[in-house]
Amino acid sequence: MRTMHCQVKDVFMGLWSWFLSWWRPTGSNHTLPGSPSSNQAGGQKRQWLGSTTTPKLPRLRYRSPEMVRQWRIEGRGTQVDQLPYVYARYARTRRREQFLNLLTDTRVDLLQQHRLPVLTTLDELSQFLGLPIKRLAGLIHLADHGRPPTEKKSHYWLKWIRKKRSGHRLIEAPKPALKRVQEIILRRILDLVPAHPAAHGFVPGCDIVSNAQLHAGKAVVVKFDLKDFYPSVTFSKVVAIFRSLGYSREMALWLARLTTSALPMGMAFPDKNPYSIMLFTRRHLPQGAPTSPALANLATYSLDVRLTGLARRFGAIYTRYADDLTFSGDHRFLKQLKRFVPLTDKVIVQCRFHSQPAKRRILRQSNRQTVTGVVVNQRPNCSRRDYDQLKAILHNCVRHGHQTQNRDQQVDFRAHLQGRLAHIRHLNPDRGVRLQKIFEKIHWNS
Repeated sequence: MRTMHCQVKDVFMGLWSWFLSWWRPTGSNHTLPGSPSSNQAGGQKRQWLGSTTTPKLPRLRYRSPEMVRQWRIEGRGTQVDQLPYVYARYARTRRREQFLNLLTDTRVDLLQQHRLPVLTTLDELSQFLGLPIKRLAGLIHLADHGRPPTEKKSHYWLKWIRKKRSGHRLIEAPKPALKRVQEIILRRILDLVPAHPAAHGFVPGCDIVSNAQLHAGKAVVVKFDLKDFYPSVTFSKVVAIFRSLGYSREMALWLARLTTSALPMGMAFPDKNPYSIMLFTRRHLPQGAPTSPALANLATYSLDVRLTGLARRFGAIYTRYADDLTFSGDHRFLKQLKRFVPLTDKVIVQCRFHSQPAKRRILRQSNRQTVTGVVVNQRPNCSRRDYDQLKAILHNCVRHGHQTQNRDQQVDFRAHLQGRLAHIRHLNPDRGVRLQKIFEKIHWNS
């Protein structure tokens, strides 16, 4: 027993000796950047700490605060300014009189590649948007930590709308001052960046018909729906979009704050679901802002790339109209749906989105296949139900007057009917001509 105890003691002492040798290395390979030993390559003599017989280097795990701070600054590609750079207070250094200047990492080459305006300073941003910096800071509630204190002081008109099935949808329409700023950002920056070819929603030259036309005459159509599409595009995603275009970190933060929304403190929620409360309280894309559709298309670019590749692997076609994902293929694709559907859900989750299983549809040719409201069994066509419903409304307008048919209290009922007529005429010209003849018989002055 005594012999075994001695053996354990010898093993322990050996491990302890090895640990001490690792803790205090004695070689020329163990150096730290900026340490005295690292200057040997520059022609200087090695300066040992301690006696000359037992040389010691600084511990490998020790890093001074100044060294860590300098490494962080160099890694971010920023520089330290002595001036009070008040707008970078979220990235202050250890010393209060120093601020990280986050305007120095602008990628001018990327901006010129997309023919985007080069904005390197806040003064240039102010001139670009036509407002002083203090006014822009007020639009993003910089003094209130990025969140309006009350609903009255918010720069968005807020309105909750109940969805058809369950839950509520929040409409956030920007007020005139912020809307003008967002329209400038949309027209001079976002409209110049192309979306993925699979995106058909809010893209020039594309509409619901172009989205549905690619899926006409297929053996099977598979539809997915993204849950809470606009609120799922968070502030960090919008910052990453502007950073990928070439703007500096500070400029990307300003542009992202001007195009996202955060609900005011103490606002009442009609839905007591904790998930919906958390979803809207964090800064997100507002549904109702002019810049939100373009930013949503850019935020889903990686999703479109991955789903396009996945569909091509299974011999299918993929398109996206806003939050509606559509796949279609032949009979071979139909046989592989058990593998395809779980893989699609996995890709959606990996891209930080969520699908709604209740709205997922698998439509075969024996059923009525609809894509964004367009029937695609043989060719893009309007549904028989929509045609009959509009035809009945027009007949009743001729017989009983148009005032009796405006059940939804449309502000301009005539323009509303003309829009529905144009939609049917675009899908089926013959039906559109027949409905147009009935529309011309309506007496609008009575």
